[in-house]
Amino acid sequence: MRPPAPAALGLLMLLLLPGEAAKKSTPCKRCRELVDKFNQGMVDTAKKNFGGGNTAWEEKSLSKYEFSEVRLLEIVESLCGPSDFECNQMLEEHEERLEAWWLRLKKENPDLFEWFCVKTLKVCCFPGTYGPHCLECQGGSERPCSGNGHCSGDGSRQGDGSCQCHLGYRGALCTDCVDGYFSSLRNETHSVCTACDESCKACTGPTNRDCSQCEVGWVEEDGACVDVDECAADVFPCSDQQYCENTSGSFQCEDIDECSLAEKACTRTNENCYNTPGSYVCVCPEGFEETEDACVQMQPAGDEVTEGNPTQPPSREDL
Repeated sequence: MRPPAPAALGLLMLLLLPGEAAKKSTPCKRCRELVDKFNQGMVDTAKKNFGGGNTAWEEKSLSKYEFSEVRLLEIVESLCGPSDFECNQMLEEHEERLEAWWLRLKKENPDLFEWFCVKTLKVCCFPGTYGPHCLECQGGSERPCSGNGHCSGDGSRQGDGSCQCHLGYRGALCTDCVDGYFSSLRNETHSVCTACDESCKACTGPTNRDCSQCEVGWVEEDGACVDVDECAADVFPCSDQQYCENTSGSFQCEDIDECSLAEKACTRTNENCYNTPGSYVCVCPEGFEETEDACVQMQPAGDEVTEGNPTQPPSREDL
């Protein structure tokens, strides 16, 4: 029906580009991508009228372009790029099946993905099912993992159907809340976990007064968890060259920038101050030399006037 796809070129590209190109996708993903491209090809050619040299043959043999082999050829030719080895390989292996679906089976099986990937190649399952036999995910196929997680292998012939819960949820069906979250809604069909206030390690509601246990860095006071000001502790937590900055639930020690203080750290004239971790240095700028009480600008070597005025650039006659 069409010239052989450039699989050899695709393989060469795969070998030359061992990075992203060499990362094989799953059989279901490859099949789904091929079907998506095929469906897009049908959209792109939906309003097109065949007007080539075989128009009369088309009208006589296949009635109209919409269901013709010519249209199929145009769709297939646009499915895979020359360097897409996996796409070309799958297309070459199953092109006859796609042709059979297009010409004979499409009316009874309008969903190409269902017919091709799920029922024929058996590399995919319907959403909410998994594994070789397309069993239902934990929690059922309608709302796997109670809508609070991802079913392992969902929609493919892989995985074990177990739930990988979203942040804040735990349990076989992802209906329970982890520490730091509380149940804000729970009924026969839905379970919602909401984050506690940052001061709570465990809680029953959203505020710092709903804590059943305070987080590290907070302490219970008048029925609420409040931040501990570590900087006001009897023992100063930072070194003498640092100042303490209190933060929510913690603190941080910041270096004192002696160069920015009101009282100058470097007192000699023209001297520059550079802050360093825990200290500072005083340095004369470039072009200045250090003396006991100042940074004095050095005399440029060319300033001395000698015979021939060497400070002036040479003229053409001197060269």
